[in-house]
Amino acid sequence: MPETISDTERQTDEAKDRNKPAHNIVSVISQFADDNLTFVRNISTGLAIAGVIVIARSIKLITKFEAVSEIPARFIERNVSLRGKVKTVTEKGLEVEHVPIYLPVLSPLLSKQKGVCASSLAVRLAGVELTPEGRGWLEKNLAPAQIVWLKLISREENILHCLVSHSKQGSMWSSYMNEEVLRLGLARTAPICGVPPDSRLYWRLHKRLLKAEGKAERKGRGLWKEDSLWERAAKAVRDNALFRLIKRLFKRT
Repeated sequence: MPETISDTERQTDEAKDRNKPAHNIVSVISQFADDNLTFVRNISTGLAIAGVIVIARSIKLITKFEAVSEIPARFIERNVSLRGKVKTVTEKGLEVEHVPIYLPVLSPLLSKQKGVCASSLAVRLAGVELTPEGRGWLEKNLAPAQIVWLKLISREENILHCLVSHSKQGSMWSSYMNEEVLRLGLARTAPICGVPPDSRLYWRLHKRLLKAEGKAERKGRGLWKEDSLWERAAKAVRDNALFRLIKRLFKRT
């Protein structure tokens, strides 16, 4: 019986001896972490920052797009919204400088060299054919450097077709300018370039734009404005052959 107790004690001692290295390693690591708490925290912070940089780069959150071709295809497919700064109103749309999401510390580190002239993106109002009056309205309502949001619809070579929105002064709500110019009768609906006509997106957008155009037509705005009775009568008189003949006779005399 004593021999049995002795064997048990010996096995227990051997188990303790085997556990000592592992216990010592844990103790050493714990002690090191306690003694170098600031260092450990810095490593953790560094790893976290590195992770954020990798994620930001992978999804291009803080990438500034200098050309339409730089925008990933998945952004177009998912109709991602980009923020931009208006540079000018063109004959067919806008020139917009992309403004990426700004992250303190990271954005300056990952941004391109300063001093380089920022290029702009050619933007068209998707599904809209502007009139000269429509361009004038855009110039009046979109001051240079004003921030707008571009909901990507399609890309055609070096042109972006977008739903363009901006926040009105004194209002918390934003509205799509594509619909606004149609509601005011300052544009016509047009095919949505780069989107298959039989797709759900095409018909959803086209229906929305047609609704805005129909409102302008019903209210007689812009393109759909009807002349008054006096204006129609005056035009009829001017176009009358007898009136033109009399007018020519008076000019000769």
